[in-house]
Amino acid sequence: MLFRFLQYINPGWYYHLRPRRAVAHFVQWEAMDETERKIIAYDPLYSDAAVSRLDAAWQGWARGIITTDSERRLHALPTPLPEDEYRFLRKYFHPVWSWYVLLLRIISGHHPIQEVRAFRKQRRVSRVPLSHPYYPHEDSWATFQSPLLARRPLVSIVLPTLNRYHYLKDILHDLEQQTYSHFEVIVVDQSEPFRPEFYADFKLNIRLIHQQEKALWKARNTAVKAAAGEYIAFSEDDVRVKPDWLANHLRCLDFFGADISCGPFFSLKGELPPEKRFFRWAEQFATGNACVKKKVFETVGLFDRQFEGQRMGDGEFGLRAHLAGFKNISNPYAACEDVKAPEGGLRQMGAWDAFRPRKWTDPRPIPSTLYYMRRYFGRKAALYFILQGVPPSLLPYRFKRNRKILALGIPLVLLLLPFVLIQVIRSWRKAGRMIKAGPRIDQL
Repeated sequence: MLFRFLQYINPGWYYHLRPRRAVAHFVQWEAMDETERKIIAYDPLYSDAAVSRLDAAWQGWARGIITTDSERRLHALPTPLPEDEYRFLRKYFHPVWSWYVLLLRIISGHHPIQEVRAFRKQRRVSRVPLSHPYYPHEDSWATFQSPLLARRPLVSIVLPTLNRYHYLKDILHDLEQQTYSHFEVIVVDQSEPFRPEFYADFKLNIRLIHQQEKALWKARNTAVKAAAGEYIAFSEDDVRVKPDWLANHLRCLDFFGADISCGPFFSLKGELPPEKRFFRWAEQFATGNACVKKKVFETVGLFDRQFEGQRMGDGEFGLRAHLAGFKNISNPYAACEDVKAPEGGLRQMGAWDAFRPRKWTDPRPIPSTLYYMRRYFGRKAALYFILQGVPPSLLPYRFKRNRKILALGIPLVLLLLPFVLIQVIRSWRKAGRMIKAGPRIDQL
């Protein structure tokens, strides 16, 4: 962990937890080369130089400095003073987060006078935008001749589907157009009625598996077990990909010596957000758009079926891979368009938002998210997760990006407090039963 206050605003961040083998996610100022230093605004106004180097490491991580040189790792992290922590928040996050953390710190028993003093010392600090990325890899990427592509390993593309033939045909047509052609497509079809004739006319090496049980993680596990490929790519039945999608996933794995390439998503009417437009360490793993070395599954196991019908199954797998020391890169050149089909898929099988249950009488948040948080990050982080996510979830999903409207979630929680508490307690208890039962992870 770089700055401790990150645990308040992003309690489930992968990089709070250190992997079992060294991976250089954060680079010290002294270890940066001249090109890297030029994009870092070194801040000498922290309490000491070591904390200033933490700030530099955060900037480097956020702007795409990627290295695995063990000599460039942060071996010993200093402990920033509270005023350093508030300075960090003020510099890189919306001001409301500083107020939020101050309130949490006081409520949780920290000395109120000391917290207010530390907070006030940094009240005039201006926010530093990190939306202007550093592109350290662009030139060499453009001319990179991938030995992996030249070797042409077999890739198994995993594609589960449920009652979405209308959308599935589009992604299958996209796969027909791929510039890299040495792949198989493992379709796990859970649709009713099941239409095997649908697949007859596609010019693809399709291995069709009919699964009667409506179970997303079982479907993906079944496909991974059946995969003949050295690499396993993941897609969904309501996305669109460009012809170089698969080739760019493989190039990324080769270029960075990585184990996982995660492609970001953009909406039908939108575009990639600025922080997703360049190579960087991936903050999550999403099974809608990724390519993974099979050895990752052989090491950490398959997807945990405790998440069946719920959320975070892919995020949990990604964290296991992170803890095992595998290298996961966010790859903008393998982005895909998220069509967001209004029917079928996970929307039919279970909850598809971490905090918004399908019915008002269901637990909130989705119990699997608390299972994930409590199992890996602990009870305190799970409580921060609830405090941050429950209030805005009381408003409709379409307002998810509207901060002003989401602020109404706070008075709504106060108004509906007894009802919301019952939802949260039910979710906490169900997550506790899941933890007691233990993970349902098969080995490959």
